[in-house]
Amino acid sequence: MDRYEIDPKEFQKSITKELDIIKNRVRNLIGSSHWEEEGRYKEAILKNVIRRFLPHNLSIGTGFVIKKNNSGLRISRQIDIIIYDNTIPVLFSEGDFVITTYKNVRGIIEVKTRIRNSELPEIIWEAKVKRELIGKNKKIFNGIFSYEYEGNVDSRNVEQALKEANGSVNNISLGPNVFIRFWEKKYSNELYPPIVNCENNFYNIYILQGLSFSYFISNLLELTCSSVFDDRWWLLYPIRETKERHRMKTICLDLR
Repeated sequence: MDRYEIDPKEFQKSITKELDIIKNRVRNLIGSSHWEEEGRYKEAILKNVIRRFLPHNLSIGTGFVIKKNNSGLRISRQIDIIIYDNTIPVLFSEGDFVITTYKNVRGIIEVKTRIRNSELPEIIWEAKVKRELIGKNKKIFNGIFSYEYEGNVDSRNVEQALKEANGSVNNISLGPNVFIRFWEKKYSNELYPPIVNCENNFYNIYILQGLSFSYFISNLLELTCSSVFDDRWWLLYPIRETKERHRMKTICLDLR
């Protein structure tokens, strides 16, 4: 069999570079006077990149999730990005806009142009609230994605916000370099689990130069798709064996 020289790490970095290059195109034309429109554009950029990697049974859009319980109907705030199983009918769809129930939701993402350190706890809390409406026992991807980040992620308020989230928010990309991931203590299906001294589940904060965006998408694919990616981990996680060298901090969660 022929052997070829390939560079998975540069391939993944190219995803970050692509998002970084095109993120300011609208701002270059309309300036900073229409932040809402710019925000929608950046949601569309991320959706288009994610859509390329999704299998045919998963679709991506924006909209609302409705859930009925004993107290009546509850509806989420608008969710920037919803990844859903299109083999289960939605309640309503028009273009990328959907209204559906929790049953076919596989992932939700909050998209921000820029997050300042002081804003991150509230954003994490809002993402937790949306997640809880879908159901605590339903395993989904719940992510926060920010094109830019200002501040020190190694701060007490961020640590406390993650502890309160308690795994309900499981992947956070803060600009191209900072990536936060929730880990379950049992490390199901992990080829290279991190070694930590936590007695319970935990978050790891990583500094992944130029790879935060791509690792966010790779984890999204792992959590939303039914297949086990043991044939392509080398592409999805090009520094998987050594990723823990890039770990900046571990936040152990309380037993609950």
